[in-house]
Amino acid sequence: MSTTAGPLTGLKVIDLATLFAGPLAATMLGDFGADVIKVEHPRKPDPSRGHGPAKDGVGLWWKLLGRNKRTLTLDLSAPGGRDVLLRLAAETDVIVENFRPGTLERWGLGPEELHAVNPRLVLARVTGFGQFGPYAHRPGFGTLAEAMSGFAAITGEPDGPPTLPPFGLADSIAALATAYAVMAALAGREKTGEGQVVDLAIIEPILTVLGPQPLWYDQLGYVQPRTGNRSRNNAPRNTYRTADGHWVAVSTSAQSVAERVMRLVGRPDLIDEPWFGAGTTRAEHTEELDGAVGHWISRHSREEVLNGFEKAEAAVAPIHDVREVMEDPQYRALGTIAEVDDPELGPLRMQNVLFRLSETPGGIRWAGRPHGADTEEILAGLGLSETRIAALRDQGAL
Repeated sequence: MSTTAGPLTGLKVIDLATLFAGPLAATMLGDFGADVIKVEHPRKPDPSRGHGPAKDGVGLWWKLLGRNKRTLTLDLSAPGGRDVLLRLAAETDVIVENFRPGTLERWGLGPEELHAVNPRLVLARVTGFGQFGPYAHRPGFGTLAEAMSGFAAITGEPDGPPTLPPFGLADSIAALATAYAVMAALAGREKTGEGQVVDLAIIEPILTVLGPQPLWYDQLGYVQPRTGNRSRNNAPRNTYRTADGHWVAVSTSAQSVAERVMRLVGRPDLIDEPWFGAGTTRAEHTEELDGAVGHWISRHSREEVLNGFEKAEAAVAPIHDVREVMEDPQYRALGTIAEVDDPELGPLRMQNVLFRLSETPGGIRWAGRPHGADTEEILAGLGLSETRIAALRDQGAL
């Protein structure tokens, strides 16, 4: 458990979002010291609490997504709930929300009302399609972004169907982009003294991550096809099975590495071929290069392959499942998996913060807390009396 003060200590964040992109962005801010209040509906907790496997009835995904957050129940559509949120907003730096466009406005909690009580507030609005345009009011999820962005179209084997990832890829990329956008908006506030609205559409960040596809198409009419594990930009680049039944991945994005690989596998003659001098022309001879690399790897154990590549200074990695991730010595050295003591489930192991800062590191202070666990403490901190809190409960606002 972290006891250090992160660089965002003193920053106050309200997380109104559900499921993944918005909440994960708030988690990233909390990891580096921000005081994050997770607001959930009194009778409809964040659905992530019920996503995926659970232990003793406690959702494990929530333990990750809800870490470093205090939890508050609040019905924003109720008059009392609206009033409480405005009181919170008055002393908050950032609000993250992912309701469909117009929802906050319908409740009287749009940017105009929020900035009236706090002109310095940064309001991050994370939706599937953004705040305007023909699709803005459609329900949007990461899966739709993975489809629309072109990711699915280029993923999978050439003769197979477009393939979606089995995890929240677009949501996670959008979360990173949202955290970055919030920090940019806060930096802007230092210059102007005023907050602003962040409009982030989940369909956009993943498109940037996919590389220069729009540029290729615009200038060349080139549409990237599905190539499986192979690449049109370099070769050999694939996954290969070792003699003891494991899998490894090889990359030769750098020319010098490609040459080392071919020397290692006993085919230095290919280096002298005129087509070997560039990644794109090597990719035109993928079958021959893959055959050479695959044949050599298939005759050696995984340990022998990894040792051989390391000695040759060539790029290779074992293909891990999560069991091997948890034991990998490099991840252990980096502290990538952290152990957290949790009052509900005892010691938990989960991903650590995203990066290391030498002077003001982040950390995990606690795992995701029970629904509404900090409601009384938060409202008392706003100056609400026990009588007022009880009245709000009676009204169904809490």
